[in-house]
Amino acid sequence: MEQELISFGGGDAGDDGELGLGSYAQRAYLEYALSVVKGRALPDVADGQKPVQRRILYSMWRMGLGFSGAGGARPVKSARVVGDVLGRFHPHGDQAAYDALVRMAQDFSQRYPLIDGHGNFGSRDGDGAAAMRYTEARLARITSLLLDEIDEGTVDFVPNYDGSTQEPQQLPARLPFALLNGASGIAVGLATEVPSHNLREVADACVALIRNPKLDDAELFTLLPGPDYPGGGQIISAAADIAEAYRTGRGSLKVRARWKIEELARGQWQLVVTELPPGVSAQRVLEEIEELTNPKVKAGKKALLQEQLQLKQTVLAVLDAVRDESSKDAAVRIVFEPRTSRIEQSDLIATLLAHTSLETSAPINLTAIGLDGKPVQKSLRQMLLEWTEFRQATIERRSKHRLAKVSDRIHILEGRQLVLLNIDEVIAIIRHSDEPKAALIARFKLSDRQAEDILEIRLRQLARLEAIRIEQELKELHEERKKLEEILGSPAALRRLMIREIEQDAKLFADARRTLIQAEKRATVEVRVLDEPVTVIVSQKGWVRSRQGHGHDASGFAFKAGDGLYGTFECRTVDTLLAFGSNGRVYTVPVSTLPGARGDGQPVTTMIELEAGTQLLHYFAGAPSAWLLLSSSGGYGFIATVENMMSRLKAGKAFISVGEGETICRPSPANVPPQPPATHVACASTLGRILTFEIAELKAMANGGRGLMLIDLDAKDSLAGAAAYTRSVRIAGLGRGGKEREETLEIRSLNNAKAGRGRKGKAADLGFKPVTIERVE
Repeated sequence: MEQELISFGGGDAGDDGELGLGSYAQRAYLEYALSVVKGRALPDVADGQKPVQRRILYSMWRMGLGFSGAGGARPVKSARVVGDVLGRFHPHGDQAAYDALVRMAQDFSQRYPLIDGHGNFGSRDGDGAAAMRYTEARLARITSLLLDEIDEGTVDFVPNYDGSTQEPQQLPARLPFALLNGASGIAVGLATEVPSHNLREVADACVALIRNPKLDDAELFTLLPGPDYPGGGQIISAAADIAEAYRTGRGSLKVRARWKIEELARGQWQLVVTELPPGVSAQRVLEEIEELTNPKVKAGKKALLQEQLQLKQTVLAVLDAVRDESSKDAAVRIVFEPRTSRIEQSDLIATLLAHTSLETSAPINLTAIGLDGKPVQKSLRQMLLEWTEFRQATIERRSKHRLAKVSDRIHILEGRQLVLLNIDEVIAIIRHSDEPKAALIARFKLSDRQAEDILEIRLRQLARLEAIRIEQELKELHEERKKLEEILGSPAALRRLMIREIEQDAKLFADARRTLIQAEKRATVEVRVLDEPVTVIVSQKGWVRSRQGHGHDASGFAFKAGDGLYGTFECRTVDTLLAFGSNGRVYTVPVSTLPGARGDGQPVTTMIELEAGTQLLHYFAGAPSAWLLLSSSGGYGFIATVENMMSRLKAGKAFISVGEGETICRPSPANVPPQPPATHVACASTLGRILTFEIAELKAMANGGRGLMLIDLDAKDSLAGAAAYTRSVRIAGLGRGGKEREETLEIRSLNNAKAGRGRKGKAADLGFKPVTIERVE
């Protein structure tokens, strides 16, 4: 099939101006992906800004909205700012630009807000900002660290989208704002999640790396121990986990809210949450509490799940009421009232942390556009080193720019000083010469620039006092030039200047850390289950219930029409029910969560998440230490403990490898007290062959799998089951006319079929086709 061709001028097109559709699509998509990565989603490691943020700040600076003078500039309508940004630099939607402006003004979104917003700029509960025609904005004081040096030759400018003006490629950041305010974004194939950090700590880390670029990681992470989120909270991850995330540039930190206990009258008390983890709002916490205490039936289910009911009971046992008292005076104040004052405070706290977003995870993904223009996931050290490299370059450019201005000014003043020494002659030349400029150049050996300045000078600047001012200014300029030349000529002097400026800026803008870093264990709530004897009853169609005590007569159990008994398991309330799926997965249900014996029970399928097309074949309930013999119709098997098969996931655990066309046989208890441990294994095939061997020949497989060959089967034969036993087994099957038959084989008969594992065994004269085999004793 010929590749479609489309007309395409230039580029990768061939001589005939045509380009393959596949090549064109690939190139177009790559260009789109690059524009999203570099033009929208990812921050620059140099100034920490995305293009829209950079354009908003630069546009506001051009509009004179900087923080200068007493109190700063007067704020203007946000609509004016957005209009200027769209008209000059950012030809996209106005709502996108306004959303970016709003985020830069929210003190709960950015650790150091770059815009001083007046009006309704939203809330941490997800309330949106007022329309741009109602709000006002100006640059915050800290943006001076981003913009003050922009007109000093520090960064490159490029034409805007229509070529009518120019915009900066980067802002000359005096501190690494990529770390100070962080960033969040999703690009094509890339994402970033840079947390915010404390300015004082970042500055100290930068100074330490400037002094010693090979600074040990341990020392670096001591100076910068972890993120500092706008809303405070607590990081409970271990220092080693934080350090690993910083070393690799990717990780996840465990974070939780902070709270206090308020004592009330008559011994009463209440829990008050005052700080929330990043990305969590009071509204979200209230919604989670509502879902826990008033759960809804899940889609596809007819009733509440047992887990939902249990969670409801757990929360209502410790919590009476919750309310949000957040206000202007308290940004976050969520009050939790305990069920009674006698409840342990730690129990209420642990329950809330375990089941709500008061304890959650915060991702770290230090992906940014580096100095080479490439989007790369970086370590913390790389981000700091790249910023110091950028800052060094900006200081060099600023110094060269300033040196050129100083040298030009010295040149002008030297010309003026020469004029003042010969003022009468200069005036005479100007009065009588047809070409005074050329005459002055010839007479006093002036440059063209100096001569032009003398001709344009005002008479008042020829006064005697002016000569003193010129001499004084020249002295100051010569000193400044000397310092600038020293900075440009000495890397050590440049580093000292960098350090001095960083420390000055940190002293001016630093504040206290908000987020506490203190390692803690994740909150868990253990459901206290009374250890009692119980009998688990499972029907053939998978309905399950539990009955207190042991020794019940199975013939007295009633079932739905068309259903019957699969099995009873005498165990304890702290034990586990295992359900074996046709796909080889094993599903776990705690015995303590099973419904009581009243009624027909509840389907096991409502307690787990069963894959489509999968059926539950077998069940077993017992202690985690119990050993089971697991086998499949293909003739393979192994032994494993109940604990090996247990999983916290409702989707179960893949454990038994099942071949195509094979099915799982009924599990056989191999060591389940109070029965004595099994010593042998009996295998029965569907064609009536029996093989027994010592259980020691089997392999224990803690991670599951296919196992070893139990019996050598013919092509048309399959394994009906395998049972671990000590003295006897019972084989059940179907005789002539489909009549159910069973026979018990004692140890003497079983020994007649004894051979090594994996042999064919012996044909047994049972008179029926075996279907199952189980241990008797």
